[in-house]
Amino acid sequence: MRKDNIRNIAIIAHVDHGKTTLVDGMLKQSGIFRENQQVEDRIMDSMDLERERGITIAAKNASVFYKGVKINIVDTPGHVDFGGEVERSLNMIDGALLLVDASEGPLPQTRFVVKKALEKSLPILLVINKIDRSDARIKEVLDEIYELFIEVEADDKQIDFPILYTNAKLGVAHNKPGDSSDDLHPLFEAILKEIPGPEADDNKVPQLLITSLDYDSYVGQLSIGRLENGTLEMNKNYRLCGEDGISDNIKFSALYKYEGLSKKQVDKVYAGDIIAVAGVENVKIGDTISSSEDPQPLKRFKVDDPTVSMLFYVNSSPFSGKEGDYLTSRHLLNRLEKETLRNVSIKINKTECTDAFEVCGRGELQMAVLIETMRREGYELMVSKPKVILKEKNG
Repeated sequence: MRKDNIRNIAIIAHVDHGKTTLVDGMLKQSGIFRENQQVEDRIMDSMDLERERGITIAAKNASVFYKGVKINIVDTPGHVDFGGEVERSLNMIDGALLLVDASEGPLPQTRFVVKKALEKSLPILLVINKIDRSDARIKEVLDEIYELFIEVEADDKQIDFPILYTNAKLGVAHNKPGDSSDDLHPLFEAILKEIPGPEADDNKVPQLLITSLDYDSYVGQLSIGRLENGTLEMNKNYRLCGEDGISDNIKFSALYKYEGLSKKQVDKVYAGDIIAVAGVENVKIGDTISSSEDPQPLKRFKVDDPTVSMLFYVNSSPFSGKEGDYLTSRHLLNRLEKETLRNVSIKINKTECTDAFEVCGRGELQMAVLIETMRREGYELMVSKPKVILKEKNG
């Protein structure tokens, strides 16, 4: 059965096409902030590196309410290097906004995410942004988007997408260029009309597919995902269905749902919503939390294989110990293993040398972000140059 009181959406956009600014506008206009509350720009970009580079690195969740309907927004990265994040977020949604710059049009990274969304048969709502640019070429950009959909083999229904025109900076959306709208209400209305509610049933066996992991210093590891069916409650027993089989009974130490940008602790959650649970040990992305009497695992999702590898070494240079606090191979391995728990597209292999580890990922940008994050956390390391991972097929 479809749930009409929830919409789960992602926003697909190339770097710098205005996605995070549009989400800012949606959050502000839905009234989740107090009138006197100080709100900075690019609210969803919580990592320092995201703010500095102006890109989204990790998929994050927020929610807004419009006409009594909860709209869960998953902010996905627009870069192919963070494809693991993209694939995870597409497992939580029922439709997507495709946000395209009115001057630049669809760019190669957009194509990657659109192809993934169409493969999952997700309905797409096109949003042409930055219509106030002096070099805007709306008609040509629209033609380019139709060409893109044809190239990625969209079917007739997918090509017949609804179109909105926005100026995210001013927080305005139009059904037709130049109409009298002065806020984002046309966008909210289009989301309610064009994107279906989740297919979910509160009375079925509970099934929560874990698509993301986070860490909270208060409650420990958080497992995040969409509750496909059933309900989850505090103080009840459940089972974790992993790659290695089904665990003994587990209980949650906390249950959360998303409201605005924050998590709200609750005693019970219902099917169709994006939620987080705490207190589950040894959980991996792709696992399912289900009932203790009749556990029913969901299909694990596949993330594309890594394409580049680098060697991470312990810093043995004369300058060792001058900048960081974590210097040993044990520190390095622990931090890299922790990264694989959160980041599905990173793989770690040990080498013959005890002071070196092979790190495989999706691209140079992803590697650069990991290295810089570790440096800021106080790790010292040396790295080799990136190397393409070769694969032989039918050879």
